[in-house]
Amino acid sequence: MPFDEKAKQVAIETIKSANVGFVHLLFTDVLGYLKTISVTSSEIEHAFDEGMGFDGSSVQGFTRLEESDMIAFPDPSTLKIRQSPCDGTNVASMFCNIETPDGTPFEGDPREVLKRVLKKAADMGYTAYMGPECEYFYLEDAGSNPTGLDTLGYFDQSMIDLGSQLRSDTVSRLQDYGIEVEYSHHEAAPSQHEIDLRYKEALKMADQVIAYRAIVKETAVLGGVHATFMPKPLNGVNGSGMHVHQSLFTKEGNAFYDPHAKFQLSGVALGYVAGLLKHAPAFSLVTNQWVNSYKRLVAGYEAPVYLIWAHLNRSALVRVPLYKPGKEAATRIELRSPDPSCNPYLAFAAMIAAGLDGIERGLEPPEDTEYDVFELTEEEIEAKGIELLPGDLNEAIKAFEESKLMREVMGEQVFKYLLANKRAEWEAYRTRVSTWEVESLVANV
Repeated sequence: MPFDEKAKQVAIETIKSANVGFVHLLFTDVLGYLKTISVTSSEIEHAFDEGMGFDGSSVQGFTRLEESDMIAFPDPSTLKIRQSPCDGTNVASMFCNIETPDGTPFEGDPREVLKRVLKKAADMGYTAYMGPECEYFYLEDAGSNPTGLDTLGYFDQSMIDLGSQLRSDTVSRLQDYGIEVEYSHHEAAPSQHEIDLRYKEALKMADQVIAYRAIVKETAVLGGVHATFMPKPLNGVNGSGMHVHQSLFTKEGNAFYDPHAKFQLSGVALGYVAGLLKHAPAFSLVTNQWVNSYKRLVAGYEAPVYLIWAHLNRSALVRVPLYKPGKEAATRIELRSPDPSCNPYLAFAAMIAAGLDGIERGLEPPEDTEYDVFELTEEEIEAKGIELLPGDLNEAIKAFEESKLMREVMGEQVFKYLLANKRAEWEAYRTRVSTWEVESLVANV
């Protein structure tokens, strides 16, 4: 694995000087579940030089008939050290790049998928930045009858609010880990919270989202409760989203900024918006990957389902946050459909690739929408020609399968695995008798 020898030596010395006992080597499967290989600090130099072998056939999406041996190489630039919440000792962690035994980057590694897209962006002269707003719920436990901790709402605070205390503890742990937090608050639904991460280059941010989810859950367990990033765990209230702010930078600065254009959005930004709108139905399988994701994407719960964009209109799929004079670098667009249970490597790759496609092809978005689409009737929406995101996982599967761009971006390995996995999920969901059906029908028919 080629990497900066100096970075390797700095990482080794940092681990030694911090008296680290164990180093956790991190990567994810295709669905975004965190995987960990733990080594003692005395073995870390060997891990850098030789990598750590593992059975790829046991990892979701890594299976290949002709090869199951995989090698994880830690990326020294991702080194983080923090105290263990269990015994207070120092532990280190690094994200890994996955290779096959012949030294070839494994195309099924989600981190590699994102790196391929970022290379294309770099070849076009761009560096992609992402800033996600990750929402989640605190529940009393992980049982089948989810119960929240409070009845508070948007920005509410209570002196005896356990959730807010857990959120504050989480922010402290995130900062100790080296993750910058812009702000946090109680969200609109009972027991729902949001912690916003300061924008970073896309690969660094994807790593941070994985670490963020683990730290949120870890802190909840230590507090005796359960945190979930499930998109819609409770009936009748808003689900959890992961609105993603994104922008492209060149050597000259923010490529999305044009002081003379409407909303100060450059032609590059408009092309990016057009690409997102065009490919959103196809990449929904990646940004909203579960059956449950589409219980959140329902009009009326602040969830964007319409393929429109706007300046301030929060019913739009793509929103342009308010421009502030003197803050040209902050010019960005916000995609509001993703949810926090996605694999951030694949989700960021799909979004950026869609935006780059819009730029390359010179696509132009329709007129921005200033009215609240949620207030329109179905007939009015149809008359205006407004299209919608997929209504369920099955529709998302079909849109993804028909997308040449998604096949190209994901690579054959990930593309085929996602289709197979999600078809199986849909079939299991479609054929299962739900509690709602039993409650509604057993006594009446």
